Amino acid sequence: MRVLHHPALEDISVEGIMHALSDPVRVAIFADIAGTKNAVSCSNFLQVSKRDIPKSTLSQHFKVLREAGLIHSERQGVELRNSSRCEEIQTRFPGLILAIISAHRIQSESAKTKGRKRA
Repeated sequence: MRVLHHPALEDISVEGIMHALSDPVRVAIFADIAGTKNAVSCSNFLQVSKRDIPKSTLSQHFKVLREAGLIHSERQGVELRNSSRCEEIQTRFPGLILAIISAHRIQSESAKTKGRKRA
């Protein structure tokens, strides 16, 4: 079984965070994980923003989030349980994660409003 890489707090960079969250699926996954106190299984995200996500693609998204230092993944049987590292990152980059998640929510709500107007 492969060891999961989790960078040390001092190795987490703004550039790595921004790259990881530049993908709309990854930022949606991260926002959901950051919004809960409990660890979440990868299989909870087989559908994101009303789109089906193949398991192989989902695995890659979680790898990018983990290697950027945004989430901590732990094996539990055949599943990976994922939790956010928001509190840790807050000590290194105060306000960064909250600002990104807030911007994502504003953008998501705006997209929903536009979708309703078109219907």
